[in-house]
Amino acid sequence: TSQHVSMGFIQAISTSLRSTLAAAALFSTSTSKSMIEVAQFSCLDDNYGYLIHCAETKETAAVDTPCAKTYQAELDKRGWTLTHIFNTHHHWDHTGGNLELKKAGVKVYGPKDEANKIPGIDVALDGGQELEFGGTTTSIMSVGGHTLGHIAYHFGADGNHDVFCGDALFALGCGKMFEGTPQQFWTSLKGLRELPDETRVYCAHEYTTGNAKFAASVEPGNKALMDRIEQVRKLRAEGKPTVPSLISEEKETNPFLRCDVSEEIRNNIGVVAGDSDETAFGKCRKAKDNF
Repeated sequence: TSQHVSMGFIQAISTSLRSTLAAAALFSTSTSKSMIEVAQFSCLDDNYGYLIHCAETKETAAVDTPCAKTYQAELDKRGWTLTHIFNTHHHWDHTGGNLELKKAGVKVYGPKDEANKIPGIDVALDGGQELEFGGTTTSIMSVGGHTLGHIAYHFGADGNHDVFCGDALFALGCGKMFEGTPQQFWTSLKGLRELPDETRVYCAHEYTTGNAKFAASVEPGNKALMDRIEQVRKLRAEGKPTVPSLISEEKETNPFLRCDVSEEIRNNIGVVAGDSDETAFGKCRKAKDNF
């Protein structure tokens, strides 16, 4: 009988605890006024467009502007009014719609080191700065390498876990090193790798299938990678995006975040004794360029 009473007591406590936690979660969700909403849609051939919206403040930001017409159609569909443009870097498929979308009240933000290449820029941003948007804060990260002044927008406060990283980090890959150096790019990627595991990675292109082929060639013994590649295959077969991914997934499967920790990758890209981690990254990037 005492055992029956004890088990009943434990079950009662367990039920009560679950109810308390559920209520707490509901309260947290329903009262938050600084959670951002992200609309993701296809642009051009393989770009992704993003709109970030706050229902409370009515602010809406475009992350890069590959195609003004596509962005405006998405704004109209949702009944949102554009207030901000957040550019990550100067390439045309990220800034091409700036001037057409820039209307009264719309401010264009972009990297300070590329300000002279960002059409219509109003506010130049540096890594380490913070920007208030939608009742929350976005931290500006320097992620140069693809271009020299490339920045990312990290929403990590008030229950948000999102980074908009342009062409710096991709699902299972990273951008081509057009302007930067291996040292700069490796430092940038390490900074992104240090974000919380639950951070959603909103990159700018659907390149994952191609990236997966290279990743498999340099780390075929990585079971997590093989499992992810199968997931990518299924998603693409169904016409679904592979973006966003999670930082935790990238840490486990992205060769450009693993060239300092995976002996298999290091052996397959020709890393030798005495090579620095940035040299190893440079070899990984060159291997992908020639793949």
